[in-house]
Amino acid sequence: MNGAVRAVVRAAIAKGCTPYAIYEGYQGLIEGGSMMKQMRWEDVRGWLSEGGTLIGTARCAPFRERWGRLTAAKNMIVNGIDALIVCGGDGSLTGADLFRSEWQGLLAELVSTGELTEEQVQGHEHLTIVGLVGSIDNDMSSTDATIGAFSSLSRICQSVDFIDATALSHSRAFVVEVMGRHCGWLALMAGIATGADYVFIPEQPPNSKTWGDEMCAIVHAHRKKGKRKTIVIVAEGAIDDQLNPVTAEDVKLLLVNKLGLDTRITTLGHVQRGGSAVAYDRMLSTLQGFDAVDAVLESTPETPSPMIGITENKICRKPLVESVALTQSVATAIKNKDFQKAMALRDTEFEEYYRAFLATTIIDDESLKVPEEKRLKIAIVNIGAPAGGMNAAARAAACYCLSKGHTPYAIHNGFTGLSRHDSVRELNWLDVDNWVIRGGSEIGTNRNLPDVDLGMVAYYFQKYSFDGLMIVGGFEAFISLYQLEQARVNYPAFRIPMVCLPATISNNVPGTEYSLGSDTCLNALVDYCDVIKQSASATRRRVFVVEVQGGRSGYVATYAGLCVGALAVYTPEEGISLRTLENDIVHLRESYAQDQGQNRAGKLILRNEKASKIFTTELIGDIIREEAKNRFDARTANPGHLQQGGIPSPMDRLRATRLAVKCMQFIEHNQETDIGKRGLAPESASVIGILGAKVVFTGVKYLYDHETELQNRRPRKTFWTTMKTVSQTLSGRPPVSV
Repeated sequence: MNGAVRAVVRAAIAKGCTPYAIYEGYQGLIEGGSMMKQMRWEDVRGWLSEGGTLIGTARCAPFRERWGRLTAAKNMIVNGIDALIVCGGDGSLTGADLFRSEWQGLLAELVSTGELTEEQVQGHEHLTIVGLVGSIDNDMSSTDATIGAFSSLSRICQSVDFIDATALSHSRAFVVEVMGRHCGWLALMAGIATGADYVFIPEQPPNSKTWGDEMCAIVHAHRKKGKRKTIVIVAEGAIDDQLNPVTAEDVKLLLVNKLGLDTRITTLGHVQRGGSAVAYDRMLSTLQGFDAVDAVLESTPETPSPMIGITENKICRKPLVESVALTQSVATAIKNKDFQKAMALRDTEFEEYYRAFLATTIIDDESLKVPEEKRLKIAIVNIGAPAGGMNAAARAAACYCLSKGHTPYAIHNGFTGLSRHDSVRELNWLDVDNWVIRGGSEIGTNRNLPDVDLGMVAYYFQKYSFDGLMIVGGFEAFISLYQLEQARVNYPAFRIPMVCLPATISNNVPGTEYSLGSDTCLNALVDYCDVIKQSASATRRRVFVVEVQGGRSGYVATYAGLCVGALAVYTPEEGISLRTLENDIVHLRESYAQDQGQNRAGKLILRNEKASKIFTTELIGDIIREEAKNRFDARTANPGHLQQGGIPSPMDRLRATRLAVKCMQFIEHNQETDIGKRGLAPESASVIGILGAKVVFTGVKYLYDHETELQNRRPRKTFWTTMKTVSQTLSGRPPVSV
């Protein structure tokens, strides 16, 4: 929420508007006075890293009454305010739209009673409302994510990861209760991201008579395979199909009495709401807050109040009233036991994730398996540097294959491992079950391409009769797929469906705006930079120049700059010039002179490792230090390979699972067509990617020929250009004069 307030305040000032912060929610509108504070640029410095909401929030019963809204309208007019950007749940947004519909009547009443004059209300005849959804439950329809949801999910996954070690050590079962009274998003996503055995969510309730037997059968099957631990996640609003509550205690009793498992209950409670926002929420709140100001300025009296949402990777505006109505209709559908409708009213991503969870959890169910003649042998290989989510993708692909009756194989240590050591191993369920939470690459990875020995690679493809291939990795994985596709003319073994699942912190694979590992990298950088800023703020007059990875792609530097509120970001696409440095040093002088050491927020400059051959990170630090003339100080920092390692973020785990399942379905589909059987069509060798609001498969040959800067190892289109503009606007960095 603080990221949204910061973005709104600074975007408003940058666009010539006067922003106010209303403290304590609608209560502040009613009380007026000091509760409605005009905000300055410096007031929100450092807010991105703060948890909670620094302007407060409170439930306000008086605002539900007309007299309360009448008082609020008067206080707004007195302060010259006629536009509200509201960040909250469906109740807050509903109240805001009601306020807008009554606005002219409220003003007329205030004038008629003498509370306001005609002159005071002149020019404020229309109220503009824009909604931002702040909800950890992610329960708003028409958007894939709400502000705070992924931060909450991160707390849950971290807690379950810790519980996981105890459960494994003692061979125990744990029942974990998470928030979500009317929405199972947190429970479902936590179940996928932690490899839980079973989840209970209100949108897909189990049969009231058989759910105990069904859950115990799955847990027993997992234990029979050799699994030592059991994790069951229960949403606080979980029910059965007769609307009876399903509690953590109910689940525990069944696990104890039916399976004899030593079972514990953990209720996470309000720990799910606390802490600093993760990188995704900082990005989401910043971009939505920035767009909300644009929405206000573009609004007309006839424009329906918009809600700022996101679909896949694209910020979008949806009608607020319709979105709220859809959200409330989910609860109605559940109450009416129309659970199919309840699932349909959630976004399509929600249902896909639910199916992916089932596909990777239910094992040895013959009814799910395809006929013998359609069962495939599918190979999985990692190519390039390690990235968070690689193991989750391999696990999801393997579990999906096993649930369908296919045979998954891992090619260990890339194509060199294959050509030199015949490093093919069949995967079983127990091998991969715990991979979802592991960083690195359990099957190994390196940067060598198949042309290290195409003949031997083809030989082993033929030896094992592979029917499909999933390559997980970065730019090298993309080139590997292209080489295999081109070699089909000479090697029939490559005439099979093949797909590349991008996984690289650089996010430089053509055909996608998202790569596995990029979110884990951004979170590592955000945590690192928060610590650095704390050091810088302690001296009050210090700027850190931080070098980040990313190769010749400025994605990591740009997004990290947006998420940490960097003063300047240097990328390979733009390079670094003397004029740029001079401009930024002048800006630093002015910034330090303006706050006069009163603001404790440190200052950061982010430099991509290949932004310039001449202006290195150390040189930039030296130049700033020299030009500062003792007005302030400069230091350099390099997080290095910290950006690649660690436990994958929940987002990388989730998207790895969802996209890997889609890759397996792509292979199945292409095998069932003549195109796939011949293996000659370019579309049967594709890159899966998220482009705008869609998940798409694009032929690797088309991408290689039309959308790739081969020399710079990046796509021709830099989709993050908008982020750079937003980041620079909110940092106050002036444009470089020519």
